[in-house]
Amino acid sequence: MAARIIVAVDNPADICVISARPYGQRAVLKFAAHTGAIAIAGRFTPGNFTNYITRSFKEPRLIIVTDPRTDAQAIKEASYVNIPVIALCDTDSPTEYVDVAIPTNNKGKNAIGLVWWMLAREVLRLRGTLASREAEWDVMPDLYFYRDPEADENKEQAAEEKAAGAEEAAAGSGEQGFPDNDWAAGAAGPGGAFAAASGTAGAGASSWDDAGAGGEWAASGNAGDGEAGGWTADTAGAEGNW
Repeated sequence: MAARIIVAVDNPADICVISARPYGQRAVLKFAAHTGAIAIAGRFTPGNFTNYITRSFKEPRLIIVTDPRTDAQAIKEASYVNIPVIALCDTDSPTEYVDVAIPTNNKGKNAIGLVWWMLAREVLRLRGTLASREAEWDVMPDLYFYRDPEADENKEQAAEEKAAGAEEAAAGSGEQGFPDNDWAAGAAGPGGAFAAASGTAGAGASSWDDAGAGGEWAASGNAGDGEAGGWTADTAGAEGNW
């Protein structure tokens, strides 16, 4: 019903959507952008509908408010100049001077955004922009949801700090690595020491073999020959005695 009332207004600019509640400001701005209405997001300046001297003076044919309690000033001025009012009403919302109430939760940011999105889609369907309710609308509902600017900034800052930390960690690991020359020297050093030790050990074995075979063993051989000569002499002497 609310969408049919909105479509009945020939000029979309004659519709004013209002939200003093922060959770609905993004929703009314998106609704106005998609349907051609005029949005008042934030504080409603008194006299917008009654004082023609002000720069922000407006003469809408229909107003839509997010919360009758926070947008009470706009509803009161609309009642002075006979402007119909459509409001998103909760169970505890005052309905004085409200002509059409849309029952919904007008305190949750997701609920407010979803209702405004559904209302915008229904208005576009009745105007013929969308073929039917089954046709998908390329605008997602979360586009109408309230977003905390500080939370987005904190997320971006955290992502930047994380990226900077990863870069510093990569740079630190590169600086702690061994240079190529030192690594080559370290790799060549043990091999050279092992080769030198092997050469020294080989030389010692050769000298041992040479000394043992040519010196001591030869001397032992000569000593054996002397003993054999003495034994032969003793044997000959014994034979002579015999």
